[in-house]
Amino acid sequence: MKVAVLGSGNGGCAVAFDFAQHGHDVYLYDQPQFPQNISAVAKAGGIRASGELKGFARIAGAGHDAECTLKDADIIFVVGPSYSTIPFAETCKPFIEERQMVVVCPGSCGGAIVFKKTLDEELVSQKYIIAETSTLPYAVRADGAGNIQVFNKLKGGLFLAGLPGSCGQKVLDQIKEVYPHMSLARNVMHTFLQNGNPVIHPAVVIMNAALTERDKSGFMFYEEGITPAVGRLMKAVDDERIAIARAIGIEVIPDPRLGCMQGYQDEENYDHSYNVARGFKGIAAPETLRSRYLIEDVGHSMIILRALAEMVGIKTPTMDAIIRIASVILEEELLERADQELAHLGLDNIGIEKFMELVNK
Repeated sequence: MKVAVLGSGNGGCAVAFDFAQHGHDVYLYDQPQFPQNISAVAKAGGIRASGELKGFARIAGAGHDAECTLKDADIIFVVGPSYSTIPFAETCKPFIEERQMVVVCPGSCGGAIVFKKTLDEELVSQKYIIAETSTLPYAVRADGAGNIQVFNKLKGGLFLAGLPGSCGQKVLDQIKEVYPHMSLARNVMHTFLQNGNPVIHPAVVIMNAALTERDKSGFMFYEEGITPAVGRLMKAVDDERIAIARAIGIEVIPDPRLGCMQGYQDEENYDHSYNVARGFKGIAAPETLRSRYLIEDVGHSMIILRALAEMVGIKTPTMDAIIRIASVILEEELLERADQELAHLGLDNIGIEKFMELVNK
């Protein structure tokens, strides 16, 4: 099977390594402005992994030629932060072939919807099958030299949904060999709402802002950054997320329980379980406050969550507070993005009931 992986960061390199180690022909692509990992992988001829995944996996091609990467690919993975989804979709647009399968991994902020709309396709169109995962299947870090350290490959609690919704199983069957613990979600709103990053990352970053700015060497994000007070903030966000999901008919799993399913941790609580979680051990905090933990997880994901809450009449005082504080920290009015984020999803001129009908088809 030819596997195209767009994105050469932590997640992209992990996906590429895993599929290559399973015997598939993997082609790794990134935009020309991100040459470091691509150049290293091309020079080495592959990716070396340590940790839970180990060894050297040969990569068939690594470079900046999108046409070559996408041609005749059986599956295309788009792996990056949510703000990379539109640029990658625009890159694919001239070259993607009818009936090709795309997996936005993770979907983060309605990634499958955004990708399909960027291709100028209706959500129910079967010209291209676009799917998304609820989260990245790995806790992983890349060093920029063609090496990755895999702290955890998920053991469960990993979901996939397709657009059209009826095509999800077809995509899942295609990748089940590499992700045997992946399950089919109800729809792409389920995968979006199950994403736990907005629950964890912003609370930890904001509550440890002084430490981040003072100590550039960084601290252990989960082992040291989460205390009982931070955990209470995380739980308050999670409670609001669960209420939003329930209001549109979706049951999502609380984050600590999900972490146990995924193999990260052994206890269902919002503080100590993260401190001692084997799957989070050794993961350093970002060296700057201006990281995807605020830019993406607040500026995109939480903004959309808050907008959905307004649509269904759910109060979100904790999310509102985090958005305000993150705006001050980043010196940017994040709420001004709300209309644009809803437009990317197609929720700017359609009711939530009609929207849910479309994603369920």
